[in-house]
Amino acid sequence: MSTISLPQQQRAVVREGSGDTARAVIKQVKVSEPGPGQILVKINWTGLCGSDKALLYDEWTDFGFSMLPATHGIAGHEGVGVVVAVGSGMERRWKIGDRAGIKWIASVCGECEFCLSGTDEVHCIKQLNSGFSAPGSFQEYCLVDGRYTSKIPDGVTDEEAAPILCGGVTAYSACKRSGVKTGQWIALIGAGGGLGHLAIQYARAMGMRVIAIDGGDEKQELCTKLGAEAFIDFQKTKDITAEVMKITTYGVHGVIVTAASKPAYDQAVALLRPKGTVVVVGLPKDATIIAGAVPMVMAMKQLKVVGSVVGSLNDVKEALDLTARDLVHPILTKGRLEEVDDYVKKMAAGQLAGRVVLKVAE
Repeated sequence: MSTISLPQQQRAVVREGSGDTARAVIKQVKVSEPGPGQILVKINWTGLCGSDKALLYDEWTDFGFSMLPATHGIAGHEGVGVVVAVGSGMERRWKIGDRAGIKWIASVCGECEFCLSGTDEVHCIKQLNSGFSAPGSFQEYCLVDGRYTSKIPDGVTDEEAAPILCGGVTAYSACKRSGVKTGQWIALIGAGGGLGHLAIQYARAMGMRVIAIDGGDEKQELCTKLGAEAFIDFQKTKDITAEVMKITTYGVHGVIVTAASKPAYDQAVALLRPKGTVVVVGLPKDATIIAGAVPMVMAMKQLKVVGSVVGSLNDVKEALDLTARDLVHPILTKGRLEEVDDYVKKMAAGQLAGRVVLKVAE
């Protein structure tokens, strides 16, 4: 194993308690050395994702998702830093000082049908997930699988790379899953949010025509600045469907729903033209919310509803490349690791612009 001098203890944000009274507090935890196939990454920046909020505060227990004991209470899955130790078998792939990115998918088996397809390892039946079934990036030093950790390209800063590892690749994959082609219309519900503002940029980079749907003058200014051709304020518009038809004549070719709310999913299908596609991204904690429409509407218009979750290792590479090429840049709200709880509260209240990144390294 190749390594540099490492401390024995490190700072980490550790969950205490459960449910909506849980707290994320700074503690001292042990620094582990990598074993075969592993690397140790010193985290410089980590993103704060809505999924972190959901796991820290048990919002997804109705779906069977809760932080597992193996995480030791450490969430986070958008970590970027430098490699400080390399386990055996990883010497050809990684060297000390390389920049590395830690994602929601921490490792895959490489042997199941999904892994062997070469493009669908996101459904690996034995995958480990940062902050869910393995310790995440809310710590100074994170031990990860060297085979599935992403290399960060030149031209992409650590703080920009962090949110692309989950939020960015999720938006990018959703645009691909929509099937919308160059010159066709796509509607983005929740366009001014953390995922939505990235989806605008990826859609534009793919040649799509974007209708942004969100609320408020600030969101309108942001969406227009990022390249949306039209903005519909759901707080001011009485008939969103009629407005979309006025712009497109027959409706949009695709809708991506990043807003995790019932009104967003209730609205989505009505915006589609025949053979259009709704892409499900936003994950409400209310298990009664359904994506889609009554069978008569779905059948008569030949509509599709598809789910989209994060992306493959190659999707991440492509998403990072678009930032390296100066085509996509996340809008960042910057804080410190110690402020996780404060930013989660702001996130829940809808008070954050773009994506949150937290400085980890002191």
